Amino acid sequence: MIPLARPARRPPRRRRLGATVGAALLSLVLLVAPTTASAAPAPTPTPTPTASTPTASTPIAEPGDVDVTLSPLAAGILRPGERLAVSVTLTNGTDAPTPTLPVRLWLGGAALPDRSALSAWLEGEGALDGLDEVAATEIESVPAGGERTGGISVEADDPRLAGREPGVYPLAASYDLDGETVTAVSVVVIPEDGAETTLGVVVPVTAPAMSAGLLTATELAALTAPTGALTSQLDGVEGTPAILAVDPAIPAAIRVLGSRAPASATEWLERLLALPNSRFALQFGDADVEVQLAAGLERPLRPLGLSAFLTPQDFVPVAPTPGTTPTPAATPTPTPTATAVPGEPVLPDTEQLLDIGGGRDAVFWPAPGTTSPGSVAQLGGIEIDGQSSVTLLPSAATTAGADGGTVPARGDAEGAAVLVYDSAVSDALHEASLREEGSLRGAPLAAASAYLSFAVAETPGLPVMVTLDREPERSRVALRAALTAATQYPGATAVTLGALASSPAVTITPVDGAPTAERVDAASALIADEDALGRFATILDQPSLLTGPERTEVLQLLSVAWVDQPDAAARAVQLHRGATRTTLGSVELLPTSTINLFGSGAGLRFWVRNDLQWPVNLVLYAAPGDLRLDVQRATPVVASPQSNTRVEVPVQARVGSGDVVIDLQLRSPASIAIGDSERVEVSVRAEWEGVGITALAVLVGSLFVLGVVRTVLKLRARRRGTPASP
Repeated sequence: MIPLARPARRPPRRRRLGATVGAALLSLVLLVAPTTASAAPAPTPTPTPTASTPTASTPIAEPGDVDVTLSPLAAGILRPGERLAVSVTLTNGTDAPTPTLPVRLWLGGAALPDRSALSAWLEGEGALDGLDEVAATEIESVPAGGERTGGISVEADDPRLAGREPGVYPLAASYDLDGETVTAVSVVVIPEDGAETTLGVVVPVTAPAMSAGLLTATELAALTAPTGALTSQLDGVEGTPAILAVDPAIPAAIRVLGSRAPASATEWLERLLALPNSRFALQFGDADVEVQLAAGLERPLRPLGLSAFLTPQDFVPVAPTPGTTPTPAATPTPTPTATAVPGEPVLPDTEQLLDIGGGRDAVFWPAPGTTSPGSVAQLGGIEIDGQSSVTLLPSAATTAGADGGTVPARGDAEGAAVLVYDSAVSDALHEASLREEGSLRGAPLAAASAYLSFAVAETPGLPVMVTLDREPERSRVALRAALTAATQYPGATAVTLGALASSPAVTITPVDGAPTAERVDAASALIADEDALGRFATILDQPSLLTGPERTEVLQLLSVAWVDQPDAAARAVQLHRGATRTTLGSVELLPTSTINLFGSGAGLRFWVRNDLQWPVNLVLYAAPGDLRLDVQRATPVVASPQSNTRVEVPVQARVGSGDVVIDLQLRSPASIAIGDSERVEVSVRAEWEGVGITALAVLVGSLFVLGVVRTVLKLRARRRGTPASP
């Protein structure tokens, strides 16, 4: 296939979080200035429209607004005997500097009763009635287009903190400007002593969206550099109990380069394989399994082989220097055989190229919101290498969790094994992992802690599962902060994927969902094109030279990473389909003008164009439309690469003359039609051969007779002594 251009990498996704009203971009400067104030009349908060599941707001103020972000420290966890500390960030989106603003901190006296009340509060639907003002501070003037952070704290011995029962308490910060009250909301969590739960945290290890089958050496060098996206992912999860969801296309891209792999990429792969974390492999390229099923497949696609990406010279074993110890290689080395020749390349197979360092097989993680009861059942019936499958679902995709309820990690959907991750906790953790600034990260982390608190209380004795969703380009600091907030939640014990999968199952019912029609149409078209290319590839001695790269590119184009980039995805699919059509048209029979055939037998010459870089095996089939011409029906052809090859088809004219049409079609050895059929006219003049022979015989005979007569006349003239007449 012709290499396709990759779309520009998108910036990290940003989602709205009802726990903040506005947001800001700035470095954290926490000013801890303990102050207290007497209770004051509670203003009514200004509601901010948000999504149904709160997530962190985009840290950019709307023009003309002065926004405030409230971020509790310690992920919103407030243990007995600790002080309450928060940061407040003002973002000035107006054309003028703000005055010095007094900011007040409010804390509820009663805990929120359930998750629904928590969601309503974070979405700005609650009032400050019943909250007490517990502290205040002043934020100095913020210049136009600027931002400033201040700190507020309440000391541990403050009576308004003492004696509180475990629970989730509403928290708010407000200020008055131009006669209006602006409010930001958040929460603090007082954990329950002795409460314990098991928790699984899934973190994907993926690359940005791409349309080529594998990352190039240049791309790998950038992604695995000290500041590269893949390096940040490993830095973020190293030393944590996170469950890794690894895209096997990344190790494969490194291994296929052999000795040409960048040193940073090889070191990255060695780090990945050495991590003790539980793990599972995503689909190649993190292809979305749901869109494949919706396109009519019985089971998700898998790579057909990666041999086309291998260069034998890159896999010639290098003997170690005497006295040195070879460095362990990240690329699995095939077991030597008795027929192995020293100095000859030893190529890894597909399984070795895709190895992610162990882990459970047959795990499917569809794009959120795309599953249905039928697709979950279909996935649940798949076995891979004898391993029954398990499907990851967000709790919002189940009837029990569609309204925000808690769903235990292990579920059973009419016999299909599923692992359910908490949507609200996962969304908040994911949003926190995108925040570069610590002053803005605290808001989604506090929301995650609050939802997790209810999840733990509502699933006694059962595990809870959360994820950080796909996002290849996030900082190691933010990723680790989100992971730490989840795995170090009070009383939580992180567990492996196997422990989650073997825990007691509860009955769950998936809700109806589906991929977008555009993605399904694109998948259907790509699968149809791949099928056509597979038939076309039968002209090669090794069809995998075409089918292997095509399958990898299709899987990359079906990646979950494209879901949020519909326009870029459509362009990538269009470019790929154009390249496929070019490949399908790269071998054809060139048109031929009318051929004149004089005589009863000859060879008709035709030309086959082959633009591929490999020789191709073809059979030229010829079918005359008239019995006056006998044509060899099948003529084998081996067309040279990137050239035109001449083909000669023997023919035999029968009695009679006239115009005969011959239908020509190239086919592969598997009888697959290659290119369009051609029709050539042959003007047959078979009787001209007899006429020509007769005329030639008469001419030769006449010349012979004339020569004899002249010879006789010359002899007689000599005898008479007179010259012979001519």
